[in-house]
This record gives sequence, C-alpha cells and structure tokens, in this order.
Amino acid sequence: MKRGFYTIMSAQFFSSLADNALFVTAVELLRTGGAPEWQSAALVPMFALFYVVLAPFVGAFADALPKGRVMFISNAIKVLGCLLMLFGHHPLLAYAVVGLGAAAYSPAKYGILTELLPASQLVKANGWIEGLTITSIILGVLLGGQLVGPAISSHLLALHIPGVNNAAEAAIGVLIFVYALAAAFNLRIPRTSAPLVPLSQDSQKSNFRNALALLPDFWDCNRRLWKDKLGQISLSTTTLFWGVSGNLRYIVLAWAAVALGYSTTQASALVGVVAIGTAVGAVLASMRMKLQHATRVIPMGIAMGLLVICMNFIGHLWIAVPFLIVLGGLGGYLVVPMNALLQHRGHSLMGAGRSIAVQNFNEQACILGLGALYSLSTMWGVSAYGAITGFGAIVAATMWLIGRWYLHNCRKHGSEVRRLLDIARKDHH
Repeated sequence: MKRGFYTIMSAQFFSSLADNALFVTAVELLRTGGAPEWQSAALVPMFALFYVVLAPFVGAFADALPKGRVMFISNAIKVLGCLLMLFGHHPLLAYAVVGLGAAAYSPAKYGILTELLPASQLVKANGWIEGLTITSIILGVLLGGQLVGPAISSHLLALHIPGVNNAAEAAIGVLIFVYALAAAFNLRIPRTSAPLVPLSQDSQKSNFRNALALLPDFWDCNRRLWKDKLGQISLSTTTLFWGVSGNLRYIVLAWAAVALGYSTTQASALVGVVAIGTAVGAVLASMRMKLQHATRVIPMGIAMGLLVICMNFIGHLWIAVPFLIVLGGLGGYLVVPMNALLQHRGHSLMGAGRSIAVQNFNEQACILGLGALYSLSTMWGVSAYGAITGFGAIVAATMWLIGRWYLHNCRKHGSEVRRLLDIARKDHH
C-alpha cells in the first residue's frame, strides 16, 4: 500500500471512534433526561438524514476540493454538533448535525481510495478500511459506554467544568478532542494526481443555480449505476446491508436490555462483540476474495438474515457472544467485496466522489426508512423481539431476490456481465 493509505486509515479510525462513542453517549443523554424510548431509536435515522438530503451535493463537493481538506471540514462540522449537544440543544437535532459532517466525510474517505490505489488493491484496501472501521466501532461503543459509566464519569465530573452537569455531557467534552485528533490526520492526507472537478462548468452562474445544476447530474449518476449489470447487484446488496446494520446497532442495545437486563454501559459491549465478528470477516474477505468474484458472497446475506431472527431465542451471555461474532463475521465477509465492486464500477462510470455519494444516498435512505419504521413501531409498542424478526426476514428475503436478479443478468445479459468482470480483473483497462 502507498504511504498515504495509512494516513487515511488513521484519520478514519479516530473520526469513526468518536462517531460511535457519541451514539452511545447520546442514547444515555436521552435516557437520563427522561426522553421516550422512540427518541433514542430515532437517533439512527436522524444521523442518516443529511446523507439523503445532501447526496446530490456532497459527492460533487468531494470531487471539487482535495479530499483531505474535505475530510477536515467535515470533522469541524462534527465538532459543531458535539458543541450543540453539550450546550443544551436537543440531542436529536445535534446528532443530525454530526450526521451532516459524516455525510460530507464519506465520499472523500472512500473516493480517495480509487484515486490512490489500482483496482487490484481495492478489495484489500476495503478490507483494511472496513476492518479498521469496525475496530473503531468496537472501541467507540466501549469508549462511549465507559465514559458514561460511573468509573470514569465520576473523575470527569470531579473536574467541575462549567456547563458539564452529568456523565453524558462530560463524555461529549472528551469526544471533541478525539475529533480534533482525526482532523490533525486529515491535514496530512496527500494530494493525489486526480484532477479536481468544479461544481459547475459555468462560472457565471450564481451559487444557488450551480447547486440546482447538480441535481440532474446526481440523478443521472444514480440512474447509470442502477442500470449497470454489476453495479445494480453490488449497490442493492450494500444498500440492504448498511440499512439493516445501521439500525441493528440500536436494536442490540434494546435487545440486551430486554433479554439480558443490561444497562447502556453493559449493552454497548455486545455491540462491540458484533463488530469484532465483522472485523474478522472483513479481513478474511480482503485476504481470500478477488474483485471479479464478489457476487459469490450473496448466499451469505441470506444466512445472515436467518441468523438475525435466531437472536430471539438467546437468553444467556455465553451463547450470545459467539453467536453475535458469527453474525458479524458473515456481514463483514459479505460487504467488503461488494463494496469494492461497487466502488470500482462507480469510479469507472462517473468518478470517485460522485459514485460514493450515490452509494451513500441509497444506503442511508435505507437506514432512514428502516430506522423511521423501527422508531414508529417502538412508539406503537412493538417489542425488540418483533423488530428483530422483521429485520431478519427483510434481509433473508431481499438477498434471495438479489441472487435471482444476478442469475437473470447472467442469462439475459451474459456477454455484458462477462465484459464487466473482465474489466474488474485488470488494473489499467
């Protein structure tokens, strides 16, 4: 790997670490404030909101500036969200601002990989990025859980910092410094040789008209990726995976409280257990899978959905831990090659930043939709067991349909599929 790749990994690690610790902190802030349970569940779709709303713009923004600078600006927005939460604004509103920073961060984070590395290294790079991201999720939820727990929060509160009145607010203050560390790495990300793409070719247009001009461009990129015979398969798979896994993070917290009687601090460790399995699966996929073989992992998605349903029958920790590791491992092995294939097709069709923005739009729209559905079901009294059954059934059935879709493409458009797979085998096609 090129040297700049390790700087990107370091920046991603600390930014994701803070994101996940902040999620646990926000859940605790809402619970200690007496907020209804549906508001805690709503944190997931609120984080995804700006991914969907700003998708036509953040990809073009990532292509118009050096991607290290885009990542720096994005981390600054995340710090602003932390400050809003710290100084009394509603956690749902403040967490949406953090989501705004994450929405701008993602196209630059993934887009720079296709600019820096050849196609033959994309699966390996995604394996390491996803493995490191999952590691940051493990440590992030554990960090958030410990920061709001009595062991550490008592020492933080003893500092008597003005405006900090409880454990969650003290944790937020610590996380601001973690975001600052990520920003320091952002400043050292190398500038690649990829040309910058201006937001609009017409410099005479107003900024508002330039922004509106990005809308048809974004929808055209979205349409092209969904029409691509490999892009549509990888995009539908990653959209489903992230839509479910994004909400599963909170569902595990709710399930641990009901099935095991765990507090937020204890339940956050189980979210980390799922992430351990995902990291192992991601690294194994990066070692064993090749880009042109990515579609072979589709059956794992069906198995993953069926395993999610089996969570309802677990009531002991010694069974839950290995089970959650296996569940996470299947997800990690599934998403890494599919993510790499999607990046490869997107970069070939429209450029790195725009393709990642299209990917984020679809994935976060799925998170937003499923998260809104889960929040409403919680408001209407559906238990965590019912939500788990619904999510598992959705994953298994949809992955089966995706598998049938790919087989249909191979039968009806075999020459096109073979041509695209041949392109995936070559670095300099």
